[in-house]
Amino acid sequence: MAEGLSERGRPIYGPTPPGQGAPCARQSPLTGAEVAEVAGVIAAARRGRRAAELPERLRTRDWDSVVAVLLAVDDSLGLAGAGWKIGAASDEIRRAERLPSPSPGIIYAHTIFPNGARLPAELFINYRCCECEFAFRLGRDFPARAEPYTEADARAGIDCLFPALEIGDTVFRDWYGSSGYYGTCLDNGGGAALVCGPETRSWPDLDLSAAGMDASLNGHYIKSGQGRAAMGHPVTSLTWMLNWARAHGRAVRAGDIVSTGTCTGHLFAAPGDTVRADFGPLGVVEAHFA
Repeated sequence: MAEGLSERGRPIYGPTPPGQGAPCARQSPLTGAEVAEVAGVIAAARRGRRAAELPERLRTRDWDSVVAVLLAVDDSLGLAGAGWKIGAASDEIRRAERLPSPSPGIIYAHTIFPNGARLPAELFINYRCCECEFAFRLGRDFPARAEPYTEADARAGIDCLFPALEIGDTVFRDWYGSSGYYGTCLDNGGGAALVCGPETRSWPDLDLSAAGMDASLNGHYIKSGQGRAAMGHPVTSLTWMLNWARAHGRAVRAGDIVSTGTCTGHLFAAPGDTVRADFGPLGVVEAHFA
């Protein structure tokens, strides 16, 4: 591996090492007014393309409050959604960050890029955290309803699969330090952009749990992963996302993209870098950072 690089790419994730975020003291839910205040801090930082700090009094480990803030930020920004992404799909990441659940996020239409795209600097505030993922484009609607969706339902609704690079960012300055109050989860699950690789409709012929990929930074191999990191199988992860949206009154629509969670963990990049993920028979997906 090249000098200065590790399995997390560049060491530019802030002062707190991975897995070392100290849990905040508060466990109680945010009040309605506090949810609005936290959402306002995040939304204002997003609009202004600037970093933000969350006051200690607004930091909590209450997961329902995290979900309420995420949805309130989405309502405040009023952006066009084009799908969903799943953070912390792997048990390893949830244990390291002490998360009680995978972390949902919304994929916005203006943040989807074709393979090989040069991603503009103004898209990001603090980070470019790259994750190699399997993503599905859906061919049918999954409306909110009382009855849970099954994996068979999910499979029947898939139009195509493609390898993807999900790029993470957060308004909070310390990526792993903010895990103490679920910071990236509050801020759209850390989702900032999605780069889409070549599509395939022959994915049912593949064992996606064993399907692998190799990630590199500027031509230097960083690490590998497999589809089983996404809840054991990417379709299992997709089904979780469909049911999370269903339970929260959010429809998932035909044409939407669902990116099913990192199979490689985090790879931090910098302006000027190129990140490449080779998914073998499923193709290569590459992103360049302005």
